[in-house]
Amino acid sequence: MNSRKRRLSYRLDLLPVIYPYHRRADNPIQPGDLVYYGPSPEYYGIGEVVMEEEKYCIVDFRGTGLLGIQKDVFSKRYLIPIHKLNLGHLLKST
Repeated sequence: MNSRKRRLSYRLDLLPVIYPYHRRADNPIQPGDLVYYGPSPEYYGIGEVVMEEEKYCIVDFRGTGLLGIQKDVFSKRYLIPIHKLNLGHLLKST
């Protein structure tokens, strides 16, 4: 990655930081949901849940965050659905 800060297509800095065991982190999540990694929204970006199994989800971030990560596996406790917090307006490019 370049030493320069990467310009993100979304205003991920506006997403609220939510830690794993906060009451807002306990969310029903299913395949197709748009989610973000609660503790560090800017690093991972916004992704789509492509598969879930018990307490874990595979999320396709498509390189939307600062780290450029494509896919990763997370405990559901770390994922925050965009629709639950009514944050859809942040998906529009600035």
